[in-house]
Amino acid sequence: MRTLNDRVAVITGAASGIGEALARQLHVEGARLALVDVHAERLQAVADDLPGVSVHVLSVADRDAMSALVDEVVATHGGVNLVINNAGVTVNRPWDETTLDDWDFVLGVNLWGVIHGCHFFLPELMKADEGHIVNVSSIFGIVGSPTQVAYCASKYGVRGLSEVLWEELDHTHVGVTVVHPGGVATRIVADGRQSAALDVDRLMRRFARQGISPDQAARQILRAVRKGHRRCVITKEAVLMDWVKRIAPETANRLVAKALVRALGMEEAQQKRLQQYAASRR
Repeated sequence: MRTLNDRVAVITGAASGIGEALARQLHVEGARLALVDVHAERLQAVADDLPGVSVHVLSVADRDAMSALVDEVVATHGGVNLVINNAGVTVNRPWDETTLDDWDFVLGVNLWGVIHGCHFFLPELMKADEGHIVNVSSIFGIVGSPTQVAYCASKYGVRGLSEVLWEELDHTHVGVTVVHPGGVATRIVADGRQSAALDVDRLMRRFARQGISPDQAARQILRAVRKGHRRCVITKEAVLMDWVKRIAPETANRLVAKALVRALGMEEAQQKRLQQYAASRR
C-alpha cells in the first residue's frame, strides 16, 4: 500500500498485544480504525486513547457476527482498505491432554477467524482503490512443537491459506502478507489454556525478558504492508528457524521441541511421560 493515511483498517485481536500496538501505530499514521476483540473492557480502554475509532465486540469465530461486521465497518467508515486478521488463542497441552473442545477453541479463533476475515472482507477490498490482507500465523506455522498441537495446526492452516491467496490475488490490487512472529511479549499465554504441568509464571517471565515488544512487531508488520512483502518473519529466532527448517526440516523441529520444553518448564513432566510410556511397553 502506498500510504496508510486516511485508509480504513480493520484489526482483530485489537485489545492487547500486537493488535493493540498496530492500532496505536496506525492511528498515528492517520488511518481510520475499526477495532475488534472479544474482551470488551480491554478493547474500550484502547479505544479511549484513540479518538474516532469504532469498537466492535465479538468473537472472530462467530460466522454471523463476522458477516455483520463488514456492514458495520462500511456504514461507519465508508469502505475497507486493510484487514489485519490478528486475533489468536493458544492451548499449551500435549496431544493426549488436548480435548476436542480445545481444538474447537483454537481452530475457531486462529483458523476460522482468519477464514472469516478473508471471506467476508475480500469483496470490499476488491472495491477499494487498493487493499491488503495481513494474516498473523506464527513461527509454529513453520516448525512443529510439542504441547502446541492445536496451535500449530491452526497456524500452519493460516500459512497455507495465505500462500494460496498470494497466487489467486496475484493479478489484483489486493496484497496479502502472512506474518510469522517468534517470541513477542503478549498476553496469549496468560489468556490461554494450560497443561497442569506448565509453569506459566516462568514462561511469562521468559517472554518478558527475551521476547520483543508488540510495538517492535507492529512496526515490522506495517513495513511489510507498505513494501508489499508477502512474508514477514519476526524475531531473530524465527528467522533462524525458518532457514534451518528449509535446510534440515527434521533437525529444525527437534531443536524447537527441546527448546520449548525447557522454556515451558516441562522437563520433569516430559521425563515422567517417557518413563510411563517405557513402562507400558514392558
